[in-house]
Amino acid sequence: MIWPFSRRAAAIRTVSGPGEIQARFKVEHTGFSLDVELNLPGRGVSALFGDSGSGKTSCLRCFAGLDRPANGYLQVNGELWQDSAQGIFVPAHQRAVGYVFQDAKLFAHLTVRRNLEYGLKRIPAAQRRIALEQAVELLGIEHLLQRLPGKLSGGEQQRVGIARALLTSPRLLLLDEPLASLDLKRKQEVLPYLERLHQELQIPIVYVSHSPDEVARLADHLVLLEDGKVSASGPLKETLLRADLPFVFEDDAEAVVDGVVSGHDPAYGLLALQLPGSAIGLQLPHAALALGQSVRIKIKARDVSLSLQRAEASSVLNLLPARVVDWINVAEQAHVLVRLQVGDEQLLARITRYSFDHLQIQHEQSLWAQVKSVSLLSAN
Repeated sequence: MIWPFSRRAAAIRTVSGPGEIQARFKVEHTGFSLDVELNLPGRGVSALFGDSGSGKTSCLRCFAGLDRPANGYLQVNGELWQDSAQGIFVPAHQRAVGYVFQDAKLFAHLTVRRNLEYGLKRIPAAQRRIALEQAVELLGIEHLLQRLPGKLSGGEQQRVGIARALLTSPRLLLLDEPLASLDLKRKQEVLPYLERLHQELQIPIVYVSHSPDEVARLADHLVLLEDGKVSASGPLKETLLRADLPFVFEDDAEAVVDGVVSGHDPAYGLLALQLPGSAIGLQLPHAALALGQSVRIKIKARDVSLSLQRAEASSVLNLLPARVVDWINVAEQAHVLVRLQVGDEQLLARITRYSFDHLQIQHEQSLWAQVKSVSLLSAN
């Protein structure tokens, strides 16, 4: 979506405050109400996650100015876009927003280059912060510039749509389930480019998704929405471990961990990773990566078991010294979720209540976490 921003500078008020996004939206629709208050980082990816109908897209429409809440407030890194108490509302066409939908919405009669130039020409030269060449390189679409959209794959169309949104020099980039209409192969094609946006641009991104894997791979900050309200909001890794959230009790409870590539064993095809603050790292089947490269990995609670002693002969590759932080007794279930400190990171272990009692688990207890499976989410 392209907004004509030529008059936006005169419409935006600046306010003092930290580099962050502060939002409050209260909207009433027939059969649905949105009532949220958000404090998001002024840089990086903030994911809005929840089931269909939880209010994710409604939030994005408020950010973009497509909906006007009767009770609303929005400040984006020092720029005040809405304050209903003061009667301030910057309309959509004057907000520095790039909006990417599930459908890239490219102009079918224009080549990729002309689609990109359409986005660029809407911004006066003095206000441009991203050059066409930079957007093309970031999204890897140089070889597509002379093609028409009808000749592109779904993943290629989305990359062009994101590049066009970037060429409007947005101060906020909104991505509304941009991978939802793509098959797995096309999703894997686009995800590395979304990671590049995160790493190389200062623009804050609000990313809507109902895919846990996308969120775990891309997000820095997680907002969980349920029935139009915020049930949790905070840094991704911390929020995934919160004991008061419903998804912690599900079979897919997981921890997201950062690591650094420390080696590779070509004979067995094993990649070695060092965890922050831990003398012992992880190994997983994977091709070689550059030494020192940062990675993000996912470890499911059901893939972590506990032992009081280090196993000397085991098929489990990853045995990590850990300390018990706390645990969750799940009512009417035969399992307990134990939260563990491993170096500077935390993991979850899903064990039976019988095993919990048999091992006599206690707070601050030292034991061994046996990690049966590790998934590499991203390599930065």
